[in-house]
Amino acid sequence: MPVYNFKKMGPVPSSTELVDIVLMRTQRRTPTVIHPGYKITRIRSFYMRKIKFTQQTIQERLGGILSDFPRLNDIHPFYADLCNTLYDRDHYKLALGQINTARSLVDSIARDMIRMVKYGDSLYRCKCLKRAALGRMCTVLKRQKAALAYLEEVRKHLSRLPALDPNTRTILMCGLPNVGKSSFMNKITRAEVDVQPYAFTTKSLFVGHCDYRYLRWQVIDTPGILDHSLEERNTIEMQAITALAHLTCSVLYFVDISEHCGYTIEQQCSLFRSIKPLFANKQLIVVVNKIDQQPWETLEKEKKDMVQGLADDANCTLMTMSNMSEEGVSDVKAAACDKLLASRVDARISGKKVDGVMNRLQVFNPAPRDNVERTAYIP
Repeated sequence: MPVYNFKKMGPVPSSTELVDIVLMRTQRRTPTVIHPGYKITRIRSFYMRKIKFTQQTIQERLGGILSDFPRLNDIHPFYADLCNTLYDRDHYKLALGQINTARSLVDSIARDMIRMVKYGDSLYRCKCLKRAALGRMCTVLKRQKAALAYLEEVRKHLSRLPALDPNTRTILMCGLPNVGKSSFMNKITRAEVDVQPYAFTTKSLFVGHCDYRYLRWQVIDTPGILDHSLEERNTIEMQAITALAHLTCSVLYFVDISEHCGYTIEQQCSLFRSIKPLFANKQLIVVVNKIDQQPWETLEKEKKDMVQGLADDANCTLMTMSNMSEEGVSDVKAAACDKLLASRVDARISGKKVDGVMNRLQVFNPAPRDNVERTAYIP
């Protein structure tokens, strides 16, 4: 699937702006002079042309709005759930449905009024029918004021979403607020995520990129997650849950053993257990952070066993690092990338496509013909 570039979406005009655009375009693009002395067929065609042109302009404008906005059933489930979290799926579909209904209403109004103009017996009657047709079409547009305003706000927000590819090589960081996720991202990528000593500095998903083994990797920084039930989680936390649920990635779960983040190790372990189902089929690493303030070796045995137990229960790797001293930062990045690369290779080998390729491959192991050592020769 492609990377969805929501920045290309055109602005959605308000209802009054849309009426002005339609009427002004009709006035400029169609003939403006008609006389009572003309034949009645010519008078009818003059006003029918105006009604048809107005209807086509509205059709074009509303159709452009509908085609610009993503259809939640056709896009990647990650983006569909993210839109549901941020904008409410029902409200979003209702607004697009109202625009689609308005387009159909304008078509039926134009069709009915053109049929009536065909039987107009004077210039005055044809003009009155044309005014009635344009008035009814503009009334339909004015009634879409709330839907158009809502869609414009959604478009503005969508254009600020990061250009995230759900299918590329991805490293995703999660954990409680202030455990060092954004600092780690700033270390390994060229992104500049704001880092502050208070909770929920990161309020949305941030995407950075780094290189490893000549490959481009996508690194996602998620907002902090608090340890409570799914129903109580707010929009900021649900963005992290959505990313964890839908992206095939290598997950780094950060644990602050110094407890300077404001949460105890018990609370951090409790959060890990509550979101553990989201780690299924993902390459997981438990990252013990801030060892410059509290070395891993001198940590109390109870707390040490608690953190080690997380890694043992989830059958994953436990690594230590510090963003301040940069100790272990490159090792954590390398381990996460290597685990994901290995899993992607295994997935491809276990798939059906590999059989068709393997049948066409022949591997030869040449044997030495004698014991003579031959050095490289450059003529």
